[in-house]
Amino acid sequence: MNYQSIKINLILTYALLSWLILLPTLTYAQTTKLPNILLLLADDLGYAELGCQGNTDIPTPHIDSLAANGIRFTQGYVCNSYCSPSRAGLLTGRYPHRFGYESNLVGYQNDDPNLGLPLEEESLAEYLLESGYVSGIIGKWHQGGRFKYHPYRQGFDEFFGFLHEGHYFVPPPHEGVTTMLRRKVLPGGGEGRWISADRKMIYSTHMGHNEPDYDANNPILRGSHPVLETAYLTDALTREAVDFIDRHQDKPFFLYVAYNAVHSPLQGADAYMNRFADIPDIHRRIFAAMLANLDDSVGEIVDKLRKEGLEENTLIVFLSDNGGPTKELTSSNLPLRGGKGGYYEGGIRIPFIMQWKKQLPRGEVYQNPIISLDLFPTFAAAANRPTSSDRMDGVNLLPFLENQISGNPHPFLFWSFKGKMALRKVDWKIVRNSPQGSLELYDLSKDLQEQNDLAEKHPEIVQELFSTWKQIKNP
Repeated sequence: MNYQSIKINLILTYALLSWLILLPTLTYAQTTKLPNILLLLADDLGYAELGCQGNTDIPTPHIDSLAANGIRFTQGYVCNSYCSPSRAGLLTGRYPHRFGYESNLVGYQNDDPNLGLPLEEESLAEYLLESGYVSGIIGKWHQGGRFKYHPYRQGFDEFFGFLHEGHYFVPPPHEGVTTMLRRKVLPGGGEGRWISADRKMIYSTHMGHNEPDYDANNPILRGSHPVLETAYLTDALTREAVDFIDRHQDKPFFLYVAYNAVHSPLQGADAYMNRFADIPDIHRRIFAAMLANLDDSVGEIVDKLRKEGLEENTLIVFLSDNGGPTKELTSSNLPLRGGKGGYYEGGIRIPFIMQWKKQLPRGEVYQNPIISLDLFPTFAAAANRPTSSDRMDGVNLLPFLENQISGNPHPFLFWSFKGKMALRKVDWKIVRNSPQGSLELYDLSKDLQEQNDLAEKHPEIVQELFSTWKQIKNP
């Protein structure tokens, strides 16, 4: 073999080795076209409590900016008006009663070995794992408190947060915050409000029961290991979310940030309490402090995406897990009737925003009814792995939002939970808010506040909708 042949072989060998070395990078370059997915979930936030939804007394500029740069849904629903089943539907894309999820885990129920998101159900994190995503959940899990139901066993790579339905934002002695707790009886007896001398602790009997024991057997976990967290919890969750983005910005990620704000217990950090010193009612002032803190946290996470050049190709969704419990928190659902736990509009219609600057329109309002179940197939389609339609109760929203398909994404939406039920078909809605209650009928196009029950006037429509509900409840 002459020198020229040897030289050519060496060049070819070098080129082949260089290609093999670059192959992982080339493969990764393909994966970077996938959007990052950021799911921001507020807890017990009412329909009317964002600036973009009409709130004027609590500024929420960072969440509002998602609406300004994305799409705000005026008829965005969740699949249940309680935290735990609502989240189960969100994570599976299926109505939770389909897999027997008829519990809202509270207190010791979190330790029941038979209660939690069934492992047989494929979670959104598991599905995206097959598309090459790294996934993390930060915050409130509430899908079973036993390690059998741990997020690691539902497809998540990382977890920082707690397993039960709630958690104190700072532990006793509650330093750096103003705290308002529910009590059956005030210290020393009586009803009403008791306020400490330093005005940092308030007890109130307005709900008629004591504050739940949120922190009992419910530590803050990193993975499966308890940690001592000293920061205000909303700030701690934000810190962890920013860190997750920092560590995984070189790969497609799915980050589910499930804040426990503005869920009770009511604890407002000092800096935010000072910001709202002009709100005379201490109850509302604490809520305002918690919401503003949440808004700043959303801003910090989105700002991290922006600084790392990730915002354009990150699909961001912000929503609440159910309507606001107004009496408990002051969380308003106006102009809607009802709130958390019920099936009037105030319990199931929530703030719902989607932003994907690279692909979706900006500053638009979408007025057709959609539901949180739609997020699973929408995220799956964005990840180039569409779901089979026969499995999902939700639908892929992208063609509707990109004006490729017109009309309603759903012919009907329905709800079912322990004898309570509702079904919406176009603008007609039937609702039963107790197992023994009668069916009510409303025309939402004319009666958004559900004040005029038309059941007696249109019994044929009631029967038609109830028959539809029975058929689709157990297909």
